[in-house]
Amino acid sequence: MKEYFEKVEQLIKDINDQEDNNIKKAALLMYQAMRKELLVHVFATGHSHMFAEELFYRAGGLVQINPILIPPLMQHEGAVRSTQLERKPGYAKQIFDELDIKKDEVFIIVSNSGINSVPVEFASIVKEHHHPLIVITSMEMTKKVNPRNNLNKKLYEFGDVVIDNHAPYGDGIIKKDYGRIGAVSSIAGNYIAQSLVLEVINLYEQDGLTPPIYLSSNTPGGDEHNKILFEKYQKRIKSLY
Repeated sequence: MKEYFEKVEQLIKDINDQEDNNIKKAALLMYQAMRKELLVHVFATGHSHMFAEELFYRAGGLVQINPILIPPLMQHEGAVRSTQLERKPGYAKQIFDELDIKKDEVFIIVSNSGINSVPVEFASIVKEHHHPLIVITSMEMTKKVNPRNNLNKKLYEFGDVVIDNHAPYGDGIIKKDYGRIGAVSSIAGNYIAQSLVLEVINLYEQDGLTPPIYLSSNTPGGDEHNKILFEKYQKRIKSLY
């Protein structure tokens, strides 16, 4: 556990030192959209979907986040099946075509490997529709594996801003003779997610504005505060109800 702590601590430091500029660039894209009452759409598959959940409906979190949560691409409806579906050509278009999207809205796509059909094709479609795209991926991982999609591309190739989560090849940060253990991509992803939130809030404050954030529903006045925000965005953010 001590080794894991030390390696995770270094991972966070690496993100702070090396991704600060990219996080700020991404936050600015998000802020510019939010100031125009637009949404930020967040998409991922497998364990990476937790990034979308981390940004969505959190106490102290940004309101204008639309998580694109597709149950068949998440483990709870069949882990092996979700892996198979992530590699299915054409599935990304089905997902994209069902979304309520407005011009200039920003997308965030997260994939540790960045090689499978669904996230890569989804990114391609996003750019075909001229939306700003933020990518979170492991550059070490993605550069060591081959594309597994008909476009023969990797996710980071489509990003207007690419944030490296600094997760190692295989995700496990501790090497053993029998394999890698101690996955870190989720920890890194959640840290990056909250860093984006804080940077967006900072931009609101710099402009003398109060950021639209959720309050904890378990604190006095939280329900009343959040209800106003729900009513404003419930027609566009599917996962609110």
